Amino acid sequence: MRELKRILEPHIESLLVELGCDSLPWKDMLTTARESDQGDLALPCFPFAKILQKPPVEIAERLATQFEGIKSQNTDLAESLLFVKAINGYLNFMAKPAWVAGLVLKSNSSRRFGRGEDTGHKVLIEHTSANPNGPFHVGRARNAILGDTLVRLHKLHGNQVNAEYYVDDMGKQVGILSWALDNLSSEQVEDILDSAGREKADPRWADKADHKSVRWYQAANLLKDTDPDIDSQVGELVRLSEEGDEEVLDSFNRAYQPVLDGMLDTLSRLAIEYDTFTRESKFVIDGSVLQVMKQLESSELHGLAENGAHFLELESRGIKGKSTKFFFRRGDGSSLYATRDVAYHQWKWKQCDRLINVLGEDHKLQSKQVSIALEELGSKSPEVAFYAFIKLPEGKMSTRKANVVFMDDLLDEAEERAFIAVKELRGDELDDERMRSIATAVGSSAVRFNIIKVAPEKGFTFRWEDALSFEGDSAPFLMYSHTRTCSIIRKVASEGHDVEKLVEQAIEEEVWTEIPDSESLISLVRVLGRHLEVLEKSILSHSPHLFAKHLLLLASSFNGFYRDRPVIKDGKVSLLDLLLTQVCRSHLANGCSALGIVPIEEM
Repeated sequence: MRELKRILEPHIESLLVELGCDSLPWKDMLTTARESDQGDLALPCFPFAKILQKPPVEIAERLATQFEGIKSQNTDLAESLLFVKAINGYLNFMAKPAWVAGLVLKSNSSRRFGRGEDTGHKVLIEHTSANPNGPFHVGRARNAILGDTLVRLHKLHGNQVNAEYYVDDMGKQVGILSWALDNLSSEQVEDILDSAGREKADPRWADKADHKSVRWYQAANLLKDTDPDIDSQVGELVRLSEEGDEEVLDSFNRAYQPVLDGMLDTLSRLAIEYDTFTRESKFVIDGSVLQVMKQLESSELHGLAENGAHFLELESRGIKGKSTKFFFRRGDGSSLYATRDVAYHQWKWKQCDRLINVLGEDHKLQSKQVSIALEELGSKSPEVAFYAFIKLPEGKMSTRKANVVFMDDLLDEAEERAFIAVKELRGDELDDERMRSIATAVGSSAVRFNIIKVAPEKGFTFRWEDALSFEGDSAPFLMYSHTRTCSIIRKVASEGHDVEKLVEQAIEEEVWTEIPDSESLISLVRVLGRHLEVLEKSILSHSPHLFAKHLLLLASSFNGFYRDRPVIKDGKVSLLDLLLTQVCRSHLANGCSALGIVPIEEM
């Protein structure tokens, strides 16, 4: 209700100035009311109580009385405001339904349909960046799904977005995989894994590079744990890669690229794509890392360890505990991962004016250290969307220990369950190919939504029954609500009406000026009125679950509206109801797409 706030704020300010309470950050306090039936916006009066030495309830009642007097003398308030009420210490404002409908439906006359206007902002979102040492598992996928959803939401908001994948082409995991592929035969790999009691390879993925290569990686880890010489060999490969050794980097590339391709193939099943891929080695080869190390050595925070390693002492910058030192150069002169990360961030800032990283909660310290190092170099810190981990009932997922649920398996299972459900409902109406297409969309959408709908900072335990739920607050519910809007539009057209022409007529006649006394219609209008504001809040706070929750509310509100108000009755079309249905169809379609849910038109 941004427009309502704009109208209310000058009048609220004048009243607070009169009371002597205008020094408080009251504009930030004026937010969406907790209970939708009590108002659209609410101002808590509790902070004013200390200044005025009066109960919040009494203050709210006084302000409400004064505001009603102002409303009767102001045209904008009279047109927009239905009532202002004092409720339990809150000053609640409710907008007129016809006024809200005008805001929503007028904006859609320019065909925005739930999309924000072009902001001109260039946003770079780096996400996923998983080590290319094996297939995607559910734990890794939270980063990819969260990151891709942020990309989509930013685009819907009107930002220009670049989705970036940072390829770890010189780390220890790639070194282990490269060593294994160069030193172990397939027979040796299977013998090692069999001796350790590991499961046999799944024949379904026999030709998928990431599933094949992960067995080499797991076997090498088992050997490395008992043979220090192998660990030394891997360490030497990693050291050479960090020095930009072309032969080693080429070997690493041959090892990881097929795995990365397999990982990306899995992510494509979730409609996750990237605009650019940047290799970590780039910043060693082009000299950026060397320049960063030289600059950091001139910092007042610079220190030198006994072994010759260089670091920044960060205790004075708020880093506490045992990790106050940020090491950026080893004693032998080589760089560390974090050093290269600093150079990478400098490069990223040249591509955008807003930079967002999606990272697991275990990266909080390193992220803070990198931010301080960037500030020492005169660069800005990135925004970071942290997320908690998904665990199995028996503990943390680990590719190394083969304690994972692979996304390929989860997606196959989801699609199969969806196919069975679709066949039970529509088996006599649709052929197998069409049912399979619907099942693929429903399965991948269900998997994504079950991760998106949980707040990023909240961890949860993976359970098959939850991940594959098609009931309640789920992707299939949103998809079905969208198909219902499509079905209504098709029905109107099938009875000989020109839907586009009728929608244009409804907009031209401004049919929203006379809103019927329908609770479900008014409720729907109010939800639509909050659509873009919830979208903006979601991207500013890196919280896709807020938009997901809103979209569920929109779907529920539309379903209530649909039950109460048939768009076409006895061959006659209600222009207002048709327009609202068309607007809901577009909002649900664009909203679903922004969450990575496939907005199919029939189920």
